[in-house]
Amino acid sequence: MVFSLLKNEVSFPDSALANPDGLLAIGGDLSKERLLEAYQNGIFPWFSEGDPICWFAPPERCVIFLEHLKISKSMKKVLKDKVFTITTNIAFSEVIRNCALINRKEQKGTWITPAMREAYINLNKEGHAHSIEVWQDGLLVGGLYGVVINQVFCGESMFSLVSNASKSALIALCHSPSIKMVDCQIPNDHLLSLGAEMISRADYLRQLKEGPAS
Repeated sequence: MVFSLLKNEVSFPDSALANPDGLLAIGGDLSKERLLEAYQNGIFPWFSEGDPICWFAPPERCVIFLEHLKISKSMKKVLKDKVFTITTNIAFSEVIRNCALINRKEQKGTWITPAMREAYINLNKEGHAHSIEVWQDGLLVGGLYGVVINQVFCGESMFSLVSNASKSALIALCHSPSIKMVDCQIPNDHLLSLGAEMISRADYLRQLKEGPAS
């Protein structure tokens, strides 16, 4: 069953009621209050331009536990040689713009609509959304962004204009002392090669609620 959300009521049904594909609800808005309520309950928005806002809570989640991060020999050399300069929250707007514009083989168009971009830029200004930027010779060549809930980095998207740039961003994120787990949402070979694994919705929600790692 798919639930319809009202714009004047910031709440979600139990994520366990989501369809097998993860679709839980449609409608509502992209206000700061609703987005934070969603992420705190393991729910995220994902829809295309012209479609109603769709909210997902998949039965399984692709995550990276920091202690399970895998760095290949070639990536270790990239990091050792300092091929890139890494920054945090320096160019959030540019990162999300590049994530929206980058061509992806597995999909047509982008789910990062102008309304989505504006909503997450506002979350960044409020200190809830964060970006990792990757620079080479003064140019932004890669990065990622997401929302932090209780030391869980809920990754939204990443981009790479040169080889190893997005990997460098993700590795830098995993080395952050303020993060205990990275939520990658949907698995792919790139993420799995870095040590990503699948956990159940219940386990994911437990990680969200547990609080900072001791």
